[in-house]
Amino acid sequence: QVQLVESGGGLVQPGGSLRLSCAASGSIFGIRAMGWYRQAPGKQRELVAFITRSDSTRYADSVKGRFTISSDNAKNTVYLQMNSLKPEDTAVYYCNIDSTWSEYWGQGTQVTVSS
Repeated sequence: QVQLVESGGGLVQPGGSLRLSCAASGSIFGIRAMGWYRQAPGKQRELVAFITRSDSTRYADSVKGRFTISSDNAKNTVYLQMNSLKPEDTAVYYCNIDSTWSEYWGQGTQVTVSS
């Protein structure tokens, strides 16, 4: 059974940094992309960033220049380096793996940006 385990969330002051990690356990075949989504209270879940197996990346406009996604394909692990954090980045962040056969989600990790 595949599980995605996220870590790295927490409370940080505006302007600070956090690094999220997501490691997949179990066998996943045909991975096409790994990514991060977030959901703030009262809002829909939105894409933050994703990275393909060939290292192509895409970012939401709101995080471009501040967030960097990377991956370790051998370990089926994806990271999100978040710099210059803003209060509007506060949300639950979810890891996502899209494969040919299925889609997998992590349980979510809270990121709170507040002074």
